[in-house]
Amino acid sequence: MITTSLFLGFSTGLSLIVAIGAQNAFVLRQGIRRERVLLTVTLCALSDVVLIFAGVTGIGIVVEQAPWILTIARIGGAIFLVSYAFFALRRTIAPSGMESSSTPSPTTAWSIAGTALMLTWLNPHVYIDTVLLLGSIGASQGEESGAFAVGAMLASVLWFSALGYASRFLSRFFAKPSAWRVLDGLICIFMLAFAIMLLAPLFTS
Repeated sequence: MITTSLFLGFSTGLSLIVAIGAQNAFVLRQGIRRERVLLTVTLCALSDVVLIFAGVTGIGIVVEQAPWILTIARIGGAIFLVSYAFFALRRTIAPSGMESSSTPSPTTAWSIAGTALMLTWLNPHVYIDTVLLLGSIGASQGEESGAFAVGAMLASVLWFSALGYASRFLSRFFAKPSAWRVLDGLICIFMLAFAIMLLAPLFTS
């Protein structure tokens, strides 16, 4: 029974986290640049572990009973995503921003840590999927909820590790400035799309 719950948590967590999102796009870019990958992966995975634990232990009920938390997260997240999209667009346009992955421009650990944390904690879908959805499924496992949580946490750690470190094999392709233009252009589009999706429920409800 523990094995079943562990696998259920792993498969459910993986199916939710693999979907393309702002957080994954950031981890992918850092991995390709080989820039503070361990820091990026650690913060994203650790954040997921905390959120999964919160959901399974019932803290998700607080979020469900206080919808204003998600509203604030939506607005704050949208503002941050639009800002991130602007910088991605600037990197796409400005030739000076197109360094190869082997000689990336130095970025401070604080800047990368702040970006990773904001892309995680200002995303309301994290609270909906990780805290509420995973939390409710985990709670339904009864005494095996702990095994479910461990499975989901394991999926998160493995996914971010794979995304961050496996993406470095693309570095040869991204040695060309034109490849970085394409990647940053796509990131800009994705970030703007995510921002619109975050704000849409506020105008349709």
